[in-house]
Amino acid sequence: MDVGFIGLGRMGRAMAARLVGAGHRVRVWNRSPEAARAVEGAEVVGSPAEAFSGDAAITMLADDAALRAVVIEGGLLDGAARPAVHVGMSTISVALAKELAAVHERAGVAYVSAPVFGRPDAAANGALNIIAAGADDAITPVQPLFDAMGTKTWRFGSEPEKANAVKLAGNFLLISAIEAMGEAAAFAEGHGVAGADVLGMLTSTLFASPVYKNYGAMIMEGRYEPPGFTMRLGLKDVRLALEAGEAAAVPMPFASVLRDNLLDAIAHGDGDRDFAALATVAARRSGR
Repeated sequence: MDVGFIGLGRMGRAMAARLVGAGHRVRVWNRSPEAARAVEGAEVVGSPAEAFSGDAAITMLADDAALRAVVIEGGLLDGAARPAVHVGMSTISVALAKELAAVHERAGVAYVSAPVFGRPDAAANGALNIIAAGADDAITPVQPLFDAMGTKTWRFGSEPEKANAVKLAGNFLLISAIEAMGEAAAFAEGHGVAGADVLGMLTSTLFASPVYKNYGAMIMEGRYEPPGFTMRLGLKDVRLALEAGEAAAVPMPFASVLRDNLLDAIAHGDGDRDFAALATVAARRSGR
C-alpha cells in the first residue's frame, strides 16, 4: 500500500519502520526532519500535505493541539491529493475524535480512530494492541497496516470516538496500577519489609499480568530512564479521561488523585521520566 505517516516520535518511528518492513511504500513527515530520516527505507517528504495522500495516511502526533494544528488548521482536508482513509493513532480526547469524524465526513475522507496499547519496544516488535473504530469499509482496507504494526486489532464499532474512550479507560487503569504499586511498596517499607520483595511476590502471584509485572519490575529496580512514556504524557491522558468523564456525567474520583500525584511528581522534576516513576510519590511522602 501507499502510506503516508505523520508524527515520528519514539512510537511513530517504530510503527513506520514496521510498515516499511512489511513492504509498504511509506512517506514520512515530522516537524523535526531528523526523526523522519531515521526511518530507514521510508521516503522523507517536506510537508504534511505530501504525506496526507495515497491509500492511507496515519497520524501519530503527541496531543490534541498538535493534531488539530496539522490536520484541521493546516488544511490537510482541503488539499487536492487526499488519502482514501485517514487513520488517527494518537491518544486524543473523545471530543476531538468526534470533531475529526465530522470534518472528515464533510470532506469526503474516511476516518478511523486506532489508538494503540504498547510501549516503543512493543511497537518495534509489531506487538501493539490496536483499538479501532470506524466504518467497516474504512477499517478493512487498512487492516494489513494494522497487522504489520500489531498482534491484534480490537474493533469497537462504527463511531471513531469510541476507540479513544477505550484507550483513555485503559490508560487510566494502567496509571492506577502504578499508583497502587507505589503505595503498596511504601506501606510495606513502613513496616520494615522491603517494597521490592513485596512487589516481586505479588507480581508473580496475585498480580501476574503484563502491566503489573513489567511496571513492577521498573519500580523495583528504580528504572525510569530512558522513558517509554513520560510523566507529562501520563498527566495529559488523565486530564483527557477526566474531561471525557465530566462530559458523560461519569465521576472519576481516583483519576483526580492520579492527576494531583502526577503534578506532584512533575513539580519535583520528574516530568520527563517514565511514568512508572509515579511510584516515587508515595515513597517520598512517607519519608522514604
